[in-house]
Amino acid sequence: MSQNKKIALISVSDKTGLVELANELAHLGFEILSTGGTAKSLRQAEITCTEVKEFTGFPEILEGRVKTLHPKIFGGILYSRNNPAHTGDMDRLDLPPIDCVIVNLYPFEKIHLENKIPKSEMLEFIDIGGVSLLRAAAKNFQDVIVICDPEDYVRIQEELKQNGSISLKTRKELASKAFAHTAHYDSMIAKYFREVSTSDFKTNISSARSEERTVANVFPEELSIGLRKVSDLRYGENPQQKASLYQESGSREWGVVHAEILQGKELSFNNYLDLDNAWQIVNSLSLGHSMKNGSPLSLSGSEVACVIIKHTNPCGVAIGKSPAESFQTAFDADSLSAFGGVIGFSKAVDEETASLITKTFFECLIAPDYTPGALEIFKKKPNLRVLRQKTTLTLPYEFDIKKISGGFLIQEMDSLSEVANQKESYKIVSKRAPTPEEIYSLDFAWKVCKHVKSNAVLLARGAATLGVGTGQMSRIDSLKIAVHKAGLEAEKAFHGPEARFSSRNPILPLVMASDGFFPFRDCVDESAKVGVSAIIQPGGSIRDQESIDAANENNIAMVLTGVRHFRH
Repeated sequence: MSQNKKIALISVSDKTGLVELANELAHLGFEILSTGGTAKSLRQAEITCTEVKEFTGFPEILEGRVKTLHPKIFGGILYSRNNPAHTGDMDRLDLPPIDCVIVNLYPFEKIHLENKIPKSEMLEFIDIGGVSLLRAAAKNFQDVIVICDPEDYVRIQEELKQNGSISLKTRKELASKAFAHTAHYDSMIAKYFREVSTSDFKTNISSARSEERTVANVFPEELSIGLRKVSDLRYGENPQQKASLYQESGSREWGVVHAEILQGKELSFNNYLDLDNAWQIVNSLSLGHSMKNGSPLSLSGSEVACVIIKHTNPCGVAIGKSPAESFQTAFDADSLSAFGGVIGFSKAVDEETASLITKTFFECLIAPDYTPGALEIFKKKPNLRVLRQKTTLTLPYEFDIKKISGGFLIQEMDSLSEVANQKESYKIVSKRAPTPEEIYSLDFAWKVCKHVKSNAVLLARGAATLGVGTGQMSRIDSLKIAVHKAGLEAEKAFHGPEARFSSRNPILPLVMASDGFFPFRDCVDESAKVGVSAIIQPGGSIRDQESIDAANENNIAMVLTGVRHFRH
């Protein structure tokens, strides 16, 4: 290659815009240096280029693992033009400078998510040379143009045509983007290895315990999380806050981030928070689990779960025989709070349900699917955001991440289904065991209570919430709110068995769930006054016996789960 001409090294997996860019560079006086696949594409387009192996005089080896890793390549990229020592080395070794590096990496994330090749072959899609080229060019951005994104090709071509060079400001921006790109790429690979390790652990756990799962081996000393922007949002929690939505790279297409938006206004920051809890709750109710000495709560083929969320808390949750029944029951639980809320369904929404929904103002709706007729009805409410997310699962290797000033708190997801399947963790501590009907309701209430901000106390009949007490500093205040929401104050005069069946549905028992233990017996005593016949709570207080005594005095069945579910 000529010592007088500028050299552009191009090695890309994504060939989008390649020919147009290379043509423009050639017209601007660049000689093209490229690797095998890229060189083939350029030659097919009749663009002159020199292959790296011809330039270095060294062949590709190890089945292509080593192509560009050569001093002649990296010397040309890292050469600082204003450093006399560097110039001396370049002259002595007769090395030409490389002025532009255009690289995008092996599509590791895409191939991993397609899940079509064995895990053992995934290692071959970890890019080594490409990452090294980008980092080297970005480090020497004052002298070298580095491009890692095809979206930047047109911008760079225009600046070169207008000015004959690339400004220092643009070079800095491109270098920053290259370092972010390689860091993101490595984070996806690290996530892949964490995922594989989690999968291996779960495979081995049923056999001889080959490894104890500890905090140390779940959370590495250094953790990188790759995020890719999905969209900018109108604003954050409040109008004065700017915000954007990102998705976690390398993850399966699950959750609200990957939901398909079918209609409606642009989603806000707060919409996404509410939608996420709606989606989590209906999924939780779709997962059956058994309680000791009882029947499992799991949705049958015809049953549907519905939740209405307001400010990230459920104001009404129900399971019904149809979407319409479950929605109406959830709505009736707290119709005042439901106004302007966010709705989630565990199954497809039909026309009857859509007609009910459109009678009231709601912000958003998320469900696995919709009938064509339902979507037509929703079109009459063009501002209603309608989302479809067909995937209903929680991935075991996902982390729950919360931002605090100066850092992050990271924990495992609070998986109710896994804990609840351990029947031995449940303990009936009252003299009276819960009836099958009470067990069903307790199971439902416990699942929903997990998703309520602490301190959380929830009242339910059958598979429907009556009152939800959220986020109070004392548990008794949460109970008072739940009682008020349920409209049960008038029943305080009743202390006999008739009180237990006197609200809304006279057949089903009234039950209570608490996400944390009772520090005093007052919650049990007050719940008895409004007709509660069974209670589920974690236990663990030094005054547990006082609460158990209160339950026995009021003929209330009490179940301790041994596991709490705070949500801050």
